[in-house]
Amino acid sequence: MSGWAPSGALAANIEITSASVQRGDIVQIGGQPCRVTDLVQLPAGAKRLFFDTGEVLTMHARSRLVALRLTRKW
Repeated sequence: MSGWAPSGALAANIEITSASVQRGDIVQIGGQPCRVTDLVQLPAGAKRLFFDTGEVLTMHARSRLVALRLTRKW
């Protein structure tokens, strides 16, 4: 018998900007969920996002995206 084991993680859909994006956020790119693995600050408040799948996205300072953020519940 296998049962459900709580992981202690909560997921929330949030709106992110270049100022609020974090490593670990999951953004849907081309219909595929991609996890942000690295961030690089660019001029004028922009950020370059690197994903675990190899894709790269540059967010303008005024860009807004919907992302899934996992948080730990202690």
